[in-house]
Amino acid sequence: MEHQLDFHVPKIGTPRVKSPIEYSHIFGDCIANYVPDENKIVFQVSLVDAKSQAYKATDLGLLERAGPREKIFYNPQHVNAGIITCGGLCPGLNDVIRAIVRCLWRYGVRRIQGIRFGYQGLLAGSVTPLVELSPEVVDSIHKIGGSILGTSRGGGEQTAQIVDSIESINLNMLFIIGGDGTQKGALKIAEEIARRQLKIAVIGIPKTIDNDLSHIQKSFGFETAVSKATEAVWSAHVEAQSASNGVGLVKVMGRQSGFIAAHTAIASHEVDFVLVPEVPFELEGENGLFTHLQRCLQQNSHAVVLVAEGAGQALLKAESRRDASGNEIMADIGEYLHHRLAQLLKKRELQGTIKYINPSYIIRSAVATPSDSLYCSRLGNNAVHAAMAGKTKILISLVNNHFVHLPTTLAVSTRNQIDPESSLWRDVLEATGQPLRMNNSQGDNCAIPVR
Repeated sequence: MEHQLDFHVPKIGTPRVKSPIEYSHIFGDCIANYVPDENKIVFQVSLVDAKSQAYKATDLGLLERAGPREKIFYNPQHVNAGIITCGGLCPGLNDVIRAIVRCLWRYGVRRIQGIRFGYQGLLAGSVTPLVELSPEVVDSIHKIGGSILGTSRGGGEQTAQIVDSIESINLNMLFIIGGDGTQKGALKIAEEIARRQLKIAVIGIPKTIDNDLSHIQKSFGFETAVSKATEAVWSAHVEAQSASNGVGLVKVMGRQSGFIAAHTAIASHEVDFVLVPEVPFELEGENGLFTHLQRCLQQNSHAVVLVAEGAGQALLKAESRRDASGNEIMADIGEYLHHRLAQLLKKRELQGTIKYINPSYIIRSAVATPSDSLYCSRLGNNAVHAAMAGKTKILISLVNNHFVHLPTTLAVSTRNQIDPESSLWRDVLEATGQPLRMNNSQGDNCAIPVR
């Protein structure tokens, strides 16, 4: 059994105000219900050895279910809420903003501030004015990509300045939409707020297109990313299939985690080889990628290779650099493979073509698919319910198909990665037909710790 996780949800005070939203606290009366804090979701649903051990519910990890509370902390008339989007673009940002604004309005909140260009908009010297948000402003923004508030990387480490700005504009709740680096910054902001003994709720909404936040079933934008990446794979397959010894090469996002590549391979049914950061591979040798690729070309006269941006970094000599958000800047595995594949075809006298597609920025700027838009709306609504109830230092998360309050500390504790021994990776192998290993050593080839 995994070590017991602490799912305690911090509060900034005791909720004593009757919620203005009229729900029911009676189950079975066919009226939508409030959610009491005692309503929990079990985290660990898979038991490694159920026969030999007796499990208590607390051993499995109990998360607080998200949703509206009957008693809230804030008087809605006194609320001044802020919304901020940080990091890179991602499908669904506007959908989340829209949901937050509309749900706050339903509570009776009339002061909602949009903070421009990420954490930079809260730093001293920022000349960017706040955006007054209302249902009229946000009603149609889900139909466009990007963020109406703009975004930027970095700045979240300047905690004291940010909290100074939060105080100066008199915010008493802040909704922070972003990924791993953003939420680490959000945690520091919330801790500084607590140190100053301020009654300001900090609620995170998980935005990472790579789906790599820990203890989170799915971050928003991921399904749209897979949908768009699948279209790129289909195009690569058409190009490859239309030429003798044609090779389609597609690079998708995924620095440390190859979830987009894995899901795209299964969804598209057109990929022959998937390369992800979690599973090391070699190019040369009897069991290297090139040998298997040549066999595929001999059999089918075409092949499609899908690679995540963080895959194969050991093959390249890259400088150790980080972007403004603290993310490692990866060497370009797509261009490298493109070059090496061209060399392979020439060396082995294979008359063929290589079509390289990198749809990354097309994916990031896309409008959310209906399923993602629905997910964004529910995340935004539950973020508002949590803030109004006085919760803080949490993200709204989907765990075991239920919306829950996840402590930010846990969400940023580790990176979520593909387990090479999981059913997901097994399904990738089934979908592609690629070998279990593509390296020449016989030892352990896991790039992540075995749990």
